[in-house]
Amino acid sequence: MTLNDAHSHLPDVELARRAARDERAFEVLVRRHAPAVHRLAAGMVGPGAADDVVQEVFIAVHRALRGFRGDAQFSTWLHRITLNACHKALAARQTLPFGEVPEPAAPHSPVRAGEQAALRDALHAALAALPADQREAVTLRELGGLEYAEIAVLTGAELGTVKSRINRGRAALRAWLSSAGVKP
Repeated sequence: MTLNDAHSHLPDVELARRAARDERAFEVLVRRHAPAVHRLAAGMVGPGAADDVVQEVFIAVHRALRGFRGDAQFSTWLHRITLNACHKALAARQTLPFGEVPEPAAPHSPVRAGEQAALRDALHAALAALPADQREAVTLRELGGLEYAEIAVLTGAELGTVKSRINRGRAALRAWLSSAGVKP
C-alpha cells in the first residue's frame, strides 16, 4: 500500500488537517476534489479559463489549510474558495467575451464533437447571459451538485432566495437555449 492509498480512505476534514503538513495527503485531496472544482469553474468562467481557476483554487487551498478549522464541511469551504477565484477571474477579464478560447474537439467523431462544442458554447453563452446571482446559484446546484441549503450558506442568501434564483435562472436558461434552437 502506498502512502497515498493510506490517505485515500480518510474523510475530508482529517485529510485537510494532514494535508496542511503532508504533501501526499494534499495530492489525495486535490485528486478527490479537482473534478468538482473544474465543473464549477467551467460553469462560472467557461471551459477555456477553468484550468487556470482550478490551479488558483488549489494554490489558495494549500496556503490556507493551516487555518482550516473544520467548522464547516471541507467541500463548503472549498466551494467558497472556488467561487472567490471565479469572481476574481471574471473581474480580471471584464472586456473579454465568454468562451473566447475554443475548447478542442474530441478526436473520435468530428461531427459529434462539433455538435457537443456547439451545445457547450450555447450553454456557456446562456449562463453568461444570466445575472451573476442566478448564474452562481444555478452553477452551484447543477454543476456543483450542492443542495439548496449548502448554496444558501455559501452565498449568504436566504434559502427562499436561493430557490428563487435557481428557478428564475433555469427558466431563463430554457428560454435562451430554446430561442437559440437548442432542443432538450
